[in-house]
Amino acid sequence: MLYNKNTNKCSRAVISGLPCAARAIFRRSYAITVEDFVLWKIMIDENKLKILTESAKYDVSCSSSGSKRANKAGGIGNGSVGGICHSFTPDGRCISLLKILMSNECVYDCEYCPNRCSVDVPRARLTPDEICELVINFYKRNYIEGLFLSSAVFESPNRTMELLCETMEKLRNVYNFNGYIHLKGIPHADGGIVMKAAKTVDRMSYNVELPSEQSLKLLAPQKTKQSLLLPMKSLSQAIEYDKQNKIRRGKVLPAGQTTQMIIGASPEPDGQILKLTEALYRNMDLRRVYYSSYVPVVQSNKLPAVGAGLLREHRLYQADWLIRFYGFNVNEICDENENLSPDYDPKCAWALRNMHLFPVEINTAPLETLLRVPGIGAKSAYRITEARRFAKLDFDNLAKMRIVLKRARHFITCKGKFYGSDSISQVRSSLLIAGAKDESEQLSMFSEPSTALSALTGEI
Repeated sequence: MLYNKNTNKCSRAVISGLPCAARAIFRRSYAITVEDFVLWKIMIDENKLKILTESAKYDVSCSSSGSKRANKAGGIGNGSVGGICHSFTPDGRCISLLKILMSNECVYDCEYCPNRCSVDVPRARLTPDEICELVINFYKRNYIEGLFLSSAVFESPNRTMELLCETMEKLRNVYNFNGYIHLKGIPHADGGIVMKAAKTVDRMSYNVELPSEQSLKLLAPQKTKQSLLLPMKSLSQAIEYDKQNKIRRGKVLPAGQTTQMIIGASPEPDGQILKLTEALYRNMDLRRVYYSSYVPVVQSNKLPAVGAGLLREHRLYQADWLIRFYGFNVNEICDENENLSPDYDPKCAWALRNMHLFPVEINTAPLETLLRVPGIGAKSAYRITEARRFAKLDFDNLAKMRIVLKRARHFITCKGKFYGSDSISQVRSSLLIAGAKDESEQLSMFSEPSTALSALTGEI
């Protein structure tokens, strides 16, 4: 850019090249600051940015997560745990990441996608340099802490992946950006290009989208199960190789992999979805599986007329948490051909089906049993096992530990005392009322501590 380093002003030659409208905006006697000129550069692409950021909002697998990648000396930004904000807007968007598509021009025709080739929508595309400049300028203004970059498949999968890879390499090596980067993988792209990109970013995601091969054939005919699972498996093996060989610099995906499934666009029950989730965690070592409730944003006679609703998505996240942190398997949570209960969270539903296992004595029950008691979360269970080494616990002690006693009291005893209900119908009613109250309450800074802790940690 042509500007005077001493005065930090743009030259007349630069200003004279601007359109009249732009000159009217920056009326400063043909001398504006570099910051204003960069802002103008962003403003002229406002429509393009609006198209590409709006198109990216349907991908929910973009949570910012700390990375252990070694930063390059002299660069800007930080991808470590402390370098990424974990702030979320009420509708679930992570505000610390610039979430954008390189292009929404797509050669694929997935029925559920608002950017599919058969839909008449405004199209736009950014070059690698435009994305790099946008990221750096936004970062310097403290708008973002990292980048989530995806793209529709334009021209061909390999061409799209090549440009995404070029963008990543420029950000790291030319613009010296050390910050967090999450890249969306392109199905059917060459494995060599994918692996090259994986060495420059912190996290990648190949979205499974639909839970079965049959649904993929019907709603996303250009994608196959193998085109999504094979690159995930290759990346998982590369991550494991780096871990075994203690590679620090240039390691593959230090923040791991994630994926996303659309819920309700196809007829698979929750049990089948959770079976796939369990297999992905075990075989691909994924960090997270995200669930996106289907919203009918495009018209198609192959799709349901109404969305799946947020409650079903919420129940799947609860069941996912039980699989990852509480030692449950899918067969215990629900049958493969069943949906999760809309009335009770999965942990309460399991406990009601297994009342013969309760109540358990809080002072003697093993950790694995405590984790299965409704109202006792993972951290609380560990806290109980530590505290009871020094003294026997009672219900007052549990209340101070923020155990959710309105649920737990039906399933535990303390020093042999039981304060729950002997009637299964009363237990069901009590849990139903407690669950309805918790899920209808808007979390605030003044919420009851146990409610706030559960919402923040996912403990149930």
